[in-house]
Formats: sequence, structure tokens, C-alpha cells
Amino acid sequence: MCAELHFDICRETGVELDNKRWYDHVPKSLETSHGVKVTILWNHQVRTYSTIPNSKPDIIIRDNKQGTCMLIDVAISGDRNVIKKEAEKILKYKDLVIEIQPMWNVKAEVIPVIIGTTASIQNHSDSI
Repeated sequence: MCAELHFDICRETGVELDNKRWYDHVPKSLETSHGVKVTILWNHQVRTYSTIPNSKPDIIIRDNKQGTCMLIDVAISGDRNVIKKEAEKILKYKDLVIEIQPMWNVKAEVIPVIIGTTASIQNHSDSI
């Protein structure tokens, strides 16, 4: 599921992909778009000035042109816990957002992608 999301993000941001189909896609640790406008990190630990226990979201999208950074973390949860799990993910990466913003000079936000067991999902499509 997360690899498919990575594939879609790469395609939308102009990253050249080796494969044309998402199910053949093997995410690389670092992807950059043409002209290095967007940097996409896959399962990459962020080194910060202070020790942060949760510093490895699934996907990080850093838009160098707009000065923004999105930390995306994916989880599959029971339908009753979708909203609770979303709040947990936002709280989990709060310290990392606080560290990244001055360090990378970006406006950062956490985008939790939580899928319920019957495919229910919170709508955050406007953020991605």
C-alpha cells in the first residue's frame, strides 16, 4: 500500500520512474524531481539536533521551491479506530515537525494516511 502511494507521489511530482506500473515499483531511499524541485525520502530517518524517538516517517516530501515539507505515515486500522489512529500519528511526529521547520527552513506538516479494515479512509486528498 505504501509503495503504491510512493509511486503515485513520484509520478505526480515529476520524478522519473523505472517502471510504468505501481506493482513493479521498488521505492528508492531518495528520489528527486527534474530540476530538484521536490525531494522524496522513503523510510528515511531524519537526523535532528536533539534526540527524537519518532524520526522515521514512511514518506517525506520536501518541496524546495515552495518551502514545504510533508511527513506521511501510513497505517491500517480497524474502522472504529481510524480517527483515533490519525490523531496518534499527528502527535507521534509533532516533535519532528518542530525540529524540521527551522532546520530545513520549511513549513512542515504531518499527513496521516489511515485505512480502515473495510477500506474506510479519512479524506486528506487536498493536502497531498
